[in-house]
Amino acid sequence: MTTLAPVDLPPTSASDNQDTGREPSRTGLDPRNVRRGVLEHVRFSRGKNPETATAHDRFMALALAVRDRLADRWVRTARSYYEQDVKRAYYLSAEYLLGRALGNNLINIGMYDAAEQAMREMGVDLSTLVEMEPDAGLGNGGLGRLAACFLDSLATLGYPGMGYGIRYEFGIFTQDIVDGYQVERADEWLKFGNPWEIVRPEKAVPVRFFGRVEHHQGADGRPVARWVGGKTVIGVPFDTPIAGYGNNTVNTLRLWQARASEEFDLLLFNAGDYERSVVEKNDSEVISKVLYPNDAFQAGKELRLKQQYFFVACSIADIVRRYLKTHTDFRDFPNKAAIQLNDTHPAIAVAELMRVLVDEKRLQWDEAFAITQATFGYTNHTLLAEAMEKWPASLFERLLPRHLEIIYEINHRFLRQVQIRYPFDNDRMRRMSLVEEGPEKKIRMAHLAVVGSHSVNGVAELHSNLLKRDVLPDFAEMFPERFNNKTNGVTPRRWLAWSNPRLSKLITSRIGGGWATDLDQLQKLAPLAEDAEFRKAFAEVKRQNKQDLARYLCDTCQVNLDPNAIFDVQIKRLHEYKRQLLNALHIVSLWMKARRDPSTIIAPRVFLFGAKAAPGYHEAKLIIRLINGIAEVVNSDAGTTGLQVLFVPNYRVSLAERIIPATDVSEQISTAGMEASGTGNMKFMMNGALTLGTLDGANVEIRQAVGDENFFLFGLTVDEVLARKRAGYKPREEYERNVELREALDLIASGFFSPEDKNLYKPLVDGLLNEDRYLLLADFGAYAARQQDVARAYKDQEKWTRMAIHNVAQAGIFSSDRTIKQYAEEIWRVKQTPIT
Repeated sequence: MTTLAPVDLPPTSASDNQDTGREPSRTGLDPRNVRRGVLEHVRFSRGKNPETATAHDRFMALALAVRDRLADRWVRTARSYYEQDVKRAYYLSAEYLLGRALGNNLINIGMYDAAEQAMREMGVDLSTLVEMEPDAGLGNGGLGRLAACFLDSLATLGYPGMGYGIRYEFGIFTQDIVDGYQVERADEWLKFGNPWEIVRPEKAVPVRFFGRVEHHQGADGRPVARWVGGKTVIGVPFDTPIAGYGNNTVNTLRLWQARASEEFDLLLFNAGDYERSVVEKNDSEVISKVLYPNDAFQAGKELRLKQQYFFVACSIADIVRRYLKTHTDFRDFPNKAAIQLNDTHPAIAVAELMRVLVDEKRLQWDEAFAITQATFGYTNHTLLAEAMEKWPASLFERLLPRHLEIIYEINHRFLRQVQIRYPFDNDRMRRMSLVEEGPEKKIRMAHLAVVGSHSVNGVAELHSNLLKRDVLPDFAEMFPERFNNKTNGVTPRRWLAWSNPRLSKLITSRIGGGWATDLDQLQKLAPLAEDAEFRKAFAEVKRQNKQDLARYLCDTCQVNLDPNAIFDVQIKRLHEYKRQLLNALHIVSLWMKARRDPSTIIAPRVFLFGAKAAPGYHEAKLIIRLINGIAEVVNSDAGTTGLQVLFVPNYRVSLAERIIPATDVSEQISTAGMEASGTGNMKFMMNGALTLGTLDGANVEIRQAVGDENFFLFGLTVDEVLARKRAGYKPREEYERNVELREALDLIASGFFSPEDKNLYKPLVDGLLNEDRYLLLADFGAYAARQQDVARAYKDQEKWTRMAIHNVAQAGIFSSDRTIKQYAEEIWRVKQTPIT
């Protein structure tokens, strides 16, 4: 990363540098006290002299010095929330794609310049230390990164909020590319320790699995259910501070680690049976071992459900414990706790809260369910049927027997409501049931989340409308007041202030620094699109960012990229609906034309890909191999064609922070109606890239914001996609009709890009010709034509820069601050609580 300070911030509180009884080396934000704090941690936390300290020692010492300053505000924040008995928002997510924390924390607490100067005085380059931090990759993609952005916005806006999740020992895998193929390695992000977290063993929570349910009558004459037996796992919380920007708020991300209730059987150990003595420990702790085990097998399914219940049970217990510190009954619970379910992964929380309220706290069912519904909100993140979680009832019965009973009871009472509302409509009852009947009875987790919540939201205007129309229409008809839209956003602190310091500095020089917490202020840039001096400075920022990225990729990938070319980028999770394969097909077609006549290339082009494919997703991994095969061929004669292709290995947050500021063209080309929202599209727009995209997800709102003239639109609409499929879509007809498409597919099918195995890509080609589920062939012609428009527009650099400036200027509505404010005001009803 560059060492330019993204935004100059004064110390956020005058008290930080006054004698308030706090050690200034622990709280001071001036270079002298920062340096002193770092040196103290080198000695007292790392046990080293400055002369013998390693680079890692210095990184840890600086991180701990930053944590000291966070800890002081962290304590004040917690005390303020407790004393004021505020309502808190609790965000339950199985994923948090946090990335690195050091740079972001330095920016947020206004300490970047002081840290840079302090380290320089010690003969250390701050950017070198920043690069040493591993990414906290506790997520797969957009879902987890959105959760991280939301935590940043909650703290920045001063809302009492807390995130809950799992402290995976191994996060999203590290991706190597070997002979063109993806090879997965364990992500050992905790290998050298984590300076940010604090373990809280005193707040550990026991979690039960398996066992049986005993029913009897209580002393008050009411039925009592007791879940007994089985196995108990201990959830140990690890807390990470989440700093607000320019204020004193520090909220908490609490991640749960699984530990055995008993470390090992001493009798077995003393008898010499060492393996059996620790089997219980290993069985328990595997729960928080790896992010998303492969659920293609029964053992994987069971482990995944265990993970979901484990962190939900811990979190609900923690929320209830906190509530009962200041309340004696549950009547006020929904007025003090708002729990948001980030997709269906934590949906079992509905049944768990009911279990706690009914079984443990002895509330009447109707009262408990009213409290539950008033407490929960559910965010849906997908329109894909296969992504809507359903668990076999048999697995529930074995693993969570009491929860299955509760779900059946919820379903029984709910279906009675449906029956009263829609008499004699058995098909509707079947569609709306929480239980899917069939050869294998399954629990529909999305239905559980909808029935158990007072709010159901999509994450883009189009997505929310399709959710009501196509995915959950019966529920939307019965509960129209529950359904709403909350278009996603991204934090401008990480995705502009930190990742693009040159552009941040330029923006601040013209409109001031207020945009960092009020992104709508970027609209002041719109008139500057006509300012020749500003356009020149803006274009220079992009040029330098591209040069930086080219140097980095030369060092790490040994590929020399032309920084004067169009940087055309598609970085996101690898999935067929995201259509990286469409991009690859076009590159083959473009290269074939360039080989015949190099003058057909209007502007030189660098195509960059970054993506991880799920380890068990064969087609996605084959697409990665194809892209690398294409790159090998295309790059061999780049000097003639002006085309280059690079698949950048191990895509992650810190890599996105490098790539996005250098991007000219943002590829957002999913099949219309498949992408819920997207957030990468927002990050690119915010950094001055132009979108080439379909009318899918938040692309629709981006285009509305920037205007059609500043957006490269192509492809079928949602309704056109549905119409083509209903009419009996025949992809082979597209293949026969389009000569360029046919040539590209034939070349791939021939084995040209896989000489070691001429049939390697047969599954991909056959899939396109026989089904083409995501309509790549139907959209190919429009996509190729629009790519020509992109190249022509880029040749007019003045016009291109105007378009890019307009994209930045209209990015304000895609701040996660706006999204969180809507959640807070419209769903959670939480109030901002300034920390002094």
